[in-house]
Amino acid sequence: MSTTTSDYQAEASSTQAADKDLQTTAPGKLRVIKRNGELAAFNASKISVAMRKAYIAVEGEGADTSSRMRDLVEKLTDQIMDTFMRRMPEGGTLHIEDIQDQVELALMRSGEQKVARAYVLYREEHARLRAAQQEGIDKPHPTISVEHRDGQRRPLDLGRIETLVEEACAGLERVNAKKIVEDSIKNLYDGVPVDGVSTALMMTARTLVEKEPDYTYVTARLLLDNLRREALSFLEVAEEATQEDMKKLYPQAFKVYIEKGIEFEQLDPRLAEFDLERLGAALNPEADNQFTYLGLQTLYDRYFLHHEDVRYELPQVMFMRVAMGLALNEEDREARAIEFYQVLSSFDYMASTPTLFNSGTVRSQLSSCYLTTVPDDLDAIYNAIHDNAMLSKWAGGLGNDWTPIRAMGSRIKGTNGKSQGVVPFLKVVNDTAVAVNQGGKRKGAVCAYLETWHLDIEEFLELRKNTGDDRRRTHDMNSANWVPDLFMQRVFEDQEWTLFSPNDVPDLHDLFGQAFKEAYEAYEAKTQTGEIKLFKKVKAADLWRKMLSMLFETGHPWITFKDPCNLRSPQQHVGVVHSSNLCTEITLNTSADEIAVCNLGSINLIQHINDQGQLDVEKLKRSVKVAVRMLDNVIDINYYAVPQARKSNLRHRPVGLGIMGFQDALYKQGIAYASNEGVAFADRSMELVSYFAIEASSDLAAERGRYETYEGSLWSQGILPLDSIEKLRQERGEKYLEVDTSSTQDWNALREKVVQQGMRNSNVMAIAPTATISNICGVSQSIEPTYQNLYVKSNLSGEFTVVNPYMVKDLKEHDLWDEVMVNDIKYYDGSLQQIDRIPEEIKQRYATAFEVEPRWLVEAASRRQKWIDQAQSLNLYIQGVSGKKLDVTYRMAWFRGLKTTYYLRALGATSVEKSTVERGNLNAVSTAPAAAPAAAPAPEPRGLDDFLEGRSGQGVPKGGDIDDLGCEACQ
Repeated sequence: MSTTTSDYQAEASSTQAADKDLQTTAPGKLRVIKRNGELAAFNASKISVAMRKAYIAVEGEGADTSSRMRDLVEKLTDQIMDTFMRRMPEGGTLHIEDIQDQVELALMRSGEQKVARAYVLYREEHARLRAAQQEGIDKPHPTISVEHRDGQRRPLDLGRIETLVEEACAGLERVNAKKIVEDSIKNLYDGVPVDGVSTALMMTARTLVEKEPDYTYVTARLLLDNLRREALSFLEVAEEATQEDMKKLYPQAFKVYIEKGIEFEQLDPRLAEFDLERLGAALNPEADNQFTYLGLQTLYDRYFLHHEDVRYELPQVMFMRVAMGLALNEEDREARAIEFYQVLSSFDYMASTPTLFNSGTVRSQLSSCYLTTVPDDLDAIYNAIHDNAMLSKWAGGLGNDWTPIRAMGSRIKGTNGKSQGVVPFLKVVNDTAVAVNQGGKRKGAVCAYLETWHLDIEEFLELRKNTGDDRRRTHDMNSANWVPDLFMQRVFEDQEWTLFSPNDVPDLHDLFGQAFKEAYEAYEAKTQTGEIKLFKKVKAADLWRKMLSMLFETGHPWITFKDPCNLRSPQQHVGVVHSSNLCTEITLNTSADEIAVCNLGSINLIQHINDQGQLDVEKLKRSVKVAVRMLDNVIDINYYAVPQARKSNLRHRPVGLGIMGFQDALYKQGIAYASNEGVAFADRSMELVSYFAIEASSDLAAERGRYETYEGSLWSQGILPLDSIEKLRQERGEKYLEVDTSSTQDWNALREKVVQQGMRNSNVMAIAPTATISNICGVSQSIEPTYQNLYVKSNLSGEFTVVNPYMVKDLKEHDLWDEVMVNDIKYYDGSLQQIDRIPEEIKQRYATAFEVEPRWLVEAASRRQKWIDQAQSLNLYIQGVSGKKLDVTYRMAWFRGLKTTYYLRALGATSVEKSTVERGNLNAVSTAPAAAPAAAPAPEPRGLDDFLEGRSGQGVPKGGDIDDLGCEACQ
């Protein structure tokens, strides 16, 4: 039989009543001093009642009818009375404890040890309960005590637990506070540490997440109890607090936090110059209730400031610290800090991880991405590797352009020897990334880029293979192909391709479009005349197949496209884009003198869908405007580990505003990812973000001045990202480009504004992966489709059950959400497609990433790309992968005008971890492949099939799992 909270309260009331049994009238002049100091008349019959209860506690209810027991109780009562009368023949006062001592002694002398023991335990328990009540514990547990951090044991405070759980469940209709309390208490023991109580509550709530997604919020709110206890006690503000208490305690804790952080040399001393009273009053404790368990645990484990392993930063304090750091140079710092805080704490916008880590600290390295070009000189090569180490130390993701390095077999003039090529240097870069791990917070992360005409390209493709000479392998580093349009055209036309060493063709590195084509063909002619001796001719289609084969087998190199990145770059008048970054969304100029820097942040789209399922355009405009200002502020506040980065960033001032929660926004509108409506929303939402971001940067230019290299840029010519598609079309030709160019906004008015006011930032938009910040906000990553509808997510913070709340809501509305459905979805690895009783409309809406035809991903990305002045981290998911499928997908990506692609996620007959179920084991792996949904046909690119006709493609070797999507270095 389970013991409920009401049982405990009833028992406490009963024992308290028994405690008063001895405090009644008695013959004579004896009086009883009660524990509160009051006097009461003495009544000997109450002694008998107390002893009878002790007998019943030992022998059961039947003992009360025993004549032996009654006679013995009467006898012992008389003995006790005689003792008192002898001691006080004239009457007097007795303390209640004296009376109980005599009862205990009489039972012992009579040989009734068991009864005496029950009476002793009764006294001890009630002494403990009284002590608890004196300490403010109104509902102490009768048997469980808690060991606090001062080493003292106190009764478990049932009242506080009930308050905590009720607060955690507030506003959530489908959760059961009573069940959490009762189930948690079953898992507690006498002497449990104070943090263990909160842990038990959390663990109870998290086991219910898979059946009701709202329990993730309950679990997070219960986790907050531990966080508050740790931080508040360290700051000496309070030992512990409920969420309601934080309305008063947050402002107090905030002020002490600023003092402590400066004392520990962690916070920028300038934060103390703010009006802390005003900022503390602006903190919103209710915003703590937005976190999912995964989001809050991620913040705790990796973001909150700590001193000697004690986290003394709370969620709203962290967001205000970030906001203050970004407002340091503002005129009205407090007003701007509050404005920045509000968009962060509401999850309307989230800054990138480096900004969250470091804003407001003594070392404010806030930027996300760094791009470098490595010159063909030994000193320069090792200087570049040194720069990698310094940038990685302060939490930056790196993209290195290695194309200038001469190929294997080329002559080294100084020694008259032969070069070993690019690969040995990349091995050093790989090991440097492992050794310098972003300040001890995250793995070092770097991506090497090489153009497809480089003579070392074939060995470059094999860098991540698990076979071959390990000295020429880079198992911890990313790699990417920087592919010219001319190569893709020769793949389509089944022509030959020539590989060169860069020291023989030095200008190819800086050329693109028709200029590249003319120079490249001229160099090919020199191979015929013997002027260039070191080269290799291959069939373009064969090299393309090897690129796709290695991409599938090892996950690398990624495929990125040089010409659209340059032809559509606003900054082509002052340089060349030689590579993208670690996550393939940044496309900025690099040179020996300039390291490109980008500062990232993401608009959370789901926060801008109103209750009617419509995009809230005015709110989106406000959020984008504030976000662009915050990103621009990063440039001036940022700590630059190397001078080339500072020079570049202050000259050009690029930022990268992206989006996340795209899939959630579709769900809220009832739209399937694989649908024309989904593509249309990708188009319209990105158009609005683009319009407002460009407008915000132009308005900042009017307020603060244009960026240094504005004149001559596409912006200065009134050429916006949408217009730059025409430049790509002219260079590539109609035959090889199909991009939708429709629009809905008044772009003419914006063109006029930009030409008149200028731009504050050379680049404004880039869609990053948001691997971590989307977890913090509890939304889908970036532009990703849902990975699975129900699964266990594992990361550095542990394992978390993730269930699609929108799916659960829809299934409940169809009366389909039950225990059987939960287990069915687990069995099919988070897929709905093979569950017959689910309507097709719901199956379509909740198709998972591998069930969405990849052409829909490319089409949606193409619609976004037309609005973006940089690029997007586009992962491609392909189920039942084949050579033809890879071939078609990546050709389509190029044909649709994409600038870059990111990871390839290929799925055969495998699955990922399952959540715990009543049947089966934790993280059991199924070998059943997920089925493809009955999706609408993907849009066919007109003209593309003409080039693919008759080309079945080569089979691709089966390989291991592709790398984890969790690129966290950028966001």
